[in-house]
Amino acid sequence: MKKYSSAIIGHITVDENIDHLGNEQIIPGGAVVYSSASAYALGHHVLAVTKVAKKDHDRLNAFTIPKEDIYCIDAEKSTDMYNRYLTPDKERRICVCKSVGDPFKTSDIPNNIEADIYHFAGLIYGDFNCEMMKEMSKRGKLAVDVQACLRHVNAEDNGSMYFEDWKDKKEMLPYIDFLKTDAAEAEIMTGLDDRYEAAKTLYSWGAKEILITHNTEVIAYDGKNVYSCPIRSRNLSGRTGRGDTTFAAYINERLNSNIKTSLLYATATVSLKMETPGPIKASRADIDAYIKEFYKDII
Repeated sequence: MKKYSSAIIGHITVDENIDHLGNEQIIPGGAVVYSSASAYALGHHVLAVTKVAKKDHDRLNAFTIPKEDIYCIDAEKSTDMYNRYLTPDKERRICVCKSVGDPFKTSDIPNNIEADIYHFAGLIYGDFNCEMMKEMSKRGKLAVDVQACLRHVNAEDNGSMYFEDWKDKKEMLPYIDFLKTDAAEAEIMTGLDDRYEAAKTLYSWGAKEILITHNTEVIAYDGKNVYSCPIRSRNLSGRTGRGDTTFAAYINERLNSNIKTSLLYATATVSLKMETPGPIKASRADIDAYIKEFYKDII
């Protein structure tokens, strides 16, 4: 039986990213890639569970974790994404899903592994269903990025994507130990444009710990205190994967550290990551050095 800090479940994509000036990058991506890289950079032992079509197996090379910790299931179709950023801060973008990958099911999770956390790192609504989340919550702590609960694909409009509130949120939030949203997603779910108040509302509906990302900061809420840590990236060339990097760093650090320390490491990790496109390729020593240089006032 293999033991992991977290098992991260989600699709690899090929991301076609175009910035507000029209510059184009085509890079492998997907929450499972960015999340596993983030946790691994901090020294955590994680498993990536993914699905790709046989013709796309070369996408597995995007992972930074050891090959023996990648569990790939052959699928009929892979997921492909197009992101066009409309503003320099990359907060507004047009997203198109050019190909929808096969959904995950409980039987896709290997029986010969144990994980402290089961991290649902999906991309679009339909990647997972509620019953799978409920089942995995019996095996360990449940961590959910709500992106895959809110972001829908309009198949009748060439794969354009739109956001819609999660109809099952009040049923499902009590199963979730760690819930991640960005500020816009938090507003969709709660109707509140104040992310601090939105975090409190999401907690009141049952999620045990809330993490909300924003271009200026990351906040965490545990029902008692709201914690905040600023993002201090020197550039945004690696903006794609911000939330994934933050969430995985945070939840894996939380296995051994308090909220304040975990939030500092998560925010420093994503600040460093956003300075370079693609998943983070660094060590814990690199992140410690970044904290000493840019977070002296918080240590």
